Amino acid sequence: MTTTVPIEDLPALEGSALGTSGWIEVTQSMIDQFADATHDYQWIHTDVERAKDGPFGGPIAHGYLTLSLLIPLWTDLLDVTGVRTKVNYGLEKVRFPAPVPAGARIRAVGSLSKVEQVAGGGVQLTGDVTVEIENADKPACVARPVFRFYP
Repeated sequence: MTTTVPIEDLPALEGSALGTSGWIEVTQSMIDQFADATHDYQWIHTDVERAKDGPFGGPIAHGYLTLSLLIPLWTDLLDVTGVRTKVNYGLEKVRFPAPVPAGARIRAVGSLSKVEQVAGGGVQLTGDVTVEIENADKPACVARPVFRFYP
C-alpha cells in the first residue's frame, strides 16, 4: 500500500514505517539487460548453463541491479506530491546479504528514518529499506537511501 503525502507534510512521517511494497520478479532478461548496460558479463549472472554448476546453483542478479530496483520499490512505498524534481542523492549504507536468483521475486520493507530541509526549498529523506526475497531466510539488500524532493 502506497503512502501518498504532500511534500509539506513529510516531516510528520519521520520515524514512520512505510510498510511493504509489491513484488517485482527479477527475470533473466532483466539480468541480461543490466549486464549489457553496465558491461558486467560475469558468468554467474549471464551464462545460465555454466551458472547451474556454480556456487549459487543458477544465475543470480547483479547486486547493483537489486540496488537499482530500490527506485520502483521505494516509489511503491511512498509517493510525494507537490514536487517537480526527485533526486537520488546517495546511499549511507548498502549490504547484499543474499543473492537474488534469476526468476525470484523481491519486495521492499521500508521506513522513513529522517526528514530534513535542504537548500533550494527541498526536503531530504533518509530511508531504511530491506529488500526481501520471496521464500528466503536472508534479505537481498539492506540499504539507507537518501532522496531529495524539490517543489
